[in-house]
Amino acid sequence: MSPFAAISPEADDSVWQDLATLVGPGSMVAIVGGRLPPPPGWQLETIDGVQMIDVSLRCEDHPDVERLTLDDVPEMLELVNRTQPGPFFQGTAKLGTYLGIRRGRALVAMAGQRMRPGGWAEISAVCTDSEYRNQGLGTILVRAVAADIRSRGEVPFLHAAAGNTTAIRLYEELGFKVRRPVTFVIMQIPGNG
Repeated sequence: MSPFAAISPEADDSVWQDLATLVGPGSMVAIVGGRLPPPPGWQLETIDGVQMIDVSLRCEDHPDVERLTLDDVPEMLELVNRTQPGPFFQGTAKLGTYLGIRRGRALVAMAGQRMRPGGWAEISAVCTDSEYRNQGLGTILVRAVAADIRSRGEVPFLHAAAGNTTAIRLYEELGFKVRRPVTFVIMQIPGNG
């Protein structure tokens, strides 16, 4: 769906084989915590980022926003391939509600929910096709996704690459604040899966 794994600092070397078996050869996985580096042959990429939390976001629905379904996944994957908002795979849409905006019949912007640690819900895959940027579509979607999150009594949060200062500034203007820096560790398991 969206492969994330946490590795205990006390784990022995067998954890890497267990992870490879669980996720599958050739797969990508995001690692939270644990020991680095991985065994030989595993490709490793680290990305500096920030975690941001809602402190004063105005949440609201919008008439242009539609709820996306599993039938929309092929279009969602195409949009993700064009915009590269971060990890989003075939089954990611099963993790939470995803909303989109269409122009004509084409999906041109989307955002949704992924991780839900107790009392919190992550806004993820915020993306807009390049032809439709600077029209406020991302803002509309973030506010609509946050409205759904708050309706359950949860607090919205999100992640952004530390180098994406434009997005961070926009999220701050919307009512998020940086909670802490994070390092995303993405690994590719050896093999051709």
